[in-house]
Amino acid sequence: MNPRIRLVVLLIGAVLTVALTTSLGFWQLRRAAEKIALQETMDDQGAKTPLTATKLRQAADPLPLVHQRVHLRGTWAAASTVFLDNRQMEAKVGFFVLTPLVLEGGGAVLVQRGWAPRNFENRTQLPQVETPSGTVEMEGRIGLPPSKLFEPGTATAGTIRQNLDLAQFRAEIGLPLMAVTVLQSGAPSEGLRRAWPAVNLGVDKHYGYAFQWFALAALVAALTLWFQIIRPIYRRSHEPKRHV
Repeated sequence: MNPRIRLVVLLIGAVLTVALTTSLGFWQLRRAAEKIALQETMDDQGAKTPLTATKLRQAADPLPLVHQRVHLRGTWAAASTVFLDNRQMEAKVGFFVLTPLVLEGGGAVLVQRGWAPRNFENRTQLPQVETPSGTVEMEGRIGLPPSKLFEPGTATAGTIRQNLDLAQFRAEIGLPLMAVTVLQSGAPSEGLRRAWPAVNLGVDKHYGYAFQWFALAALVAALTLWFQIIRPIYRRSHEPKRHV
């Protein structure tokens, strides 16, 4: 290949690579900014006055209320308690225990009451969890339904299950469950622990990726500048002059 054409091709490839990696770096910075804004929204939600059951029912769409605190009164639908298997809390595997709460004044919401250990020798044995009868008061924060784990075949049913589909569960138990859940807060009680992990949006990860992309762009630019421009000029300027 003609040296001039080769140089042009190499320079075009280098420019395109630098442009692409720089663009990816700025994209990662934008993702970090979006997640910082989301974290601020979550913090603002958590700082608001706790919602009552009345306010919760009045919401046309409860999803914008996610991360807000609640103070609710109602009655546990203990017979509809579900134990979600293979759930972790504080690096231990066990159950997430979910029970519908029938609210005073009408309506119902599924409450993620906490975590309980599992008996790995007898996998059908349920942990000892107390469910108070009568009217109870509980505090928590609004959250989305539990995340779904990989489950081969059809969705499970019964008291112990791998996943829970909220719409399907609503039809199964015949209660008008809201489209959100409540993560109960407070000290361990009733055989349950409630050390819910803080939501990690991974902002530092995006900064790390941005640094890698910018570093790659700088490396490509520096290598191209040195090998294709500076070194050839340096060599030519230091070549011994030929005398005719």
